[in-house]
Amino acid sequence: MVAESGVEETAPLGGMEQPAYLNQMVLLETGLAPRALLAACQAIERSRGRVRGEHWGARTLDLDIVRYGHRRIAEPDLIIPHPELSNRDFWVRELAELEAHER
Repeated sequence: MVAESGVEETAPLGGMEQPAYLNQMVLLETGLAPRALLAACQAIERSRGRVRGEHWGARTLDLDIVRYGHRRIAEPDLIIPHPELSNRDFWVRELAELEAHER
């Protein structure tokens, strides 16, 4: 791990009744390719009790690949940069924190 943003509490997305989320972004160096990194993130989610069910449903943990350097990927189950990046103000704030470490 190279850097981490502060933790920010936000209202849940998608309009479902559920508790607030705690959000944090980390900047990593990895030897994993994007697809392998996605598999590793999903394995961590499963190990912490995440069950993928209803879209936008409550979840115990949600790990997203928001960016992967300057790479762009557009596959059915992997889009980088994350397609919701510009719609999530907290991600923009957290990325700004991390970008200070990239300089």
